[in-house]
Amino acid sequence: MATPTTTPPQAPNTRTAIAIEPIIVAREIGKTYRSGKLEVPALRKVSFSVTPGEFVAIVGPSGSGKSTLFYILGGLTSATSGSLLIDGADFSRLSDLERTRMRRAKIGFVFQRFNLLPTLSAMGNIEIAQDIANLGKQSKQPIDRALLDHLTEILGIQGRLDHRPSELSGGEQQRVAIARALISRPAIVLADEPTGNLDTKNSDAVLDMLRRSSRELNQTVLMITHNPEAAQIADRILHMRDGQITHIESGQGAVVHEC
Repeated sequence: MATPTTTPPQAPNTRTAIAIEPIIVAREIGKTYRSGKLEVPALRKVSFSVTPGEFVAIVGPSGSGKSTLFYILGGLTSATSGSLLIDGADFSRLSDLERTRMRRAKIGFVFQRFNLLPTLSAMGNIEIAQDIANLGKQSKQPIDRALLDHLTEILGIQGRLDHRPSELSGGEQQRVAIARALISRPAIVLADEPTGNLDTKNSDAVLDMLRRSSRELNQTVLMITHNPEAAQIADRILHMRDGQITHIESGQGAVVHEC
């Protein structure tokens, strides 16, 4: 009689065995703008969560509420109702000063119009992000030179750091803006239409860098876009219309260009 074979117990898969706490939890967020007696709802009970290192794209037409959601996620404005937890802290319960401190410590921003300071060089614009991150800290952290070299090499701006924004192309300015957003190692990167003013080549370079920051630096990336092709680089895509999330789909992890 054959002896039954005993299969040794397998070590648990830590990625599935250990529940990962979300770094962002939005619960029924509402935002209403008021002008006199007129009330205009911009967000209606928006709920979702995002795990650390996840890349999420938020897609919708103009007026869908995605930009309002961006400002609430970044602590730049407050929700009218609902709650927003950032790394366990409820943004809605923080004072303006506390919200500002958390924004400095945990969130990096990339804007469509770059928002570079025109009187500073590209290097100066990157360095000022580290200066802002150090505000209010007793121990000032120097700029991470190894990370700076890594970012500027990947972004192809090593030879442009002494130039002012007016001497850079639109693509170069956006790549400087991305280096500025990432240099202080924020846990969350919020990108508002980061490819809106760029051609296809520069758009792909910017999206690739955001993808790499998610995968290599474990940064959580939320990207607002109206471009469904660009959104496909994300892990998940939240579709918005009329202030609500209408549906969620999986992204492909790469830009998909229609022929």
